[in-house]
Amino acid sequence: MAHVLILYSTTDGHTLAICRHLGEVVEQGGHRVTMKCVDEDPGIDIAAYDKVVVGARIRYGKHTPQVYRFAQTHRQALDARPNAFFTVNVVARKPEKNAPETNPYMLKFLKLSAWRPKELAVFAGRIVYARYGWRDRMIIRFIMWLTKGPTALDTDVDFTDWKKVEAFGRRISEM
Repeated sequence: MAHVLILYSTTDGHTLAICRHLGEVVEQGGHRVTMKCVDEDPGIDIAAYDKVVVGARIRYGKHTPQVYRFAQTHRQALDARPNAFFTVNVVARKPEKNAPETNPYMLKFLKLSAWRPKELAVFAGRIVYARYGWRDRMIIRFIMWLTKGPTALDTDVDFTDWKKVEAFGRRISEM
């Protein structure tokens, strides 16, 4: 049994929901899971865990600076154990952009980060206009209009492929 740390960066809670589901799958694989928010707790002791998974959301085309800082600060500790990274973004709703080698945000992360995660995944996010403030609602709506996504203000659509999340959880269990 391994002790698995799942770190997340979330704005609206969807990346956390994905992490919770991953955690359930990993626990079903016989492992113990601890979850922490990388944005709130940068002083995490990686040495206390056997495996580390980092899940990061995209907002306006960027991962949070804390995700990059964490990867830089803990790179040696991450490299010393099984590790994984996944990104959550609505662009991944498109089949041609939902794999690590084709998703622009994953490619950007790998270009800007010195850390080379051993396992990678990309998951499509969720649009819930009612949860956003006026400014975010308008910006996200404009982005969706540009990318031919949903623009109705009553939209609540989860693009996440939960079977893909479960398969990634099994890969984490087997690392």
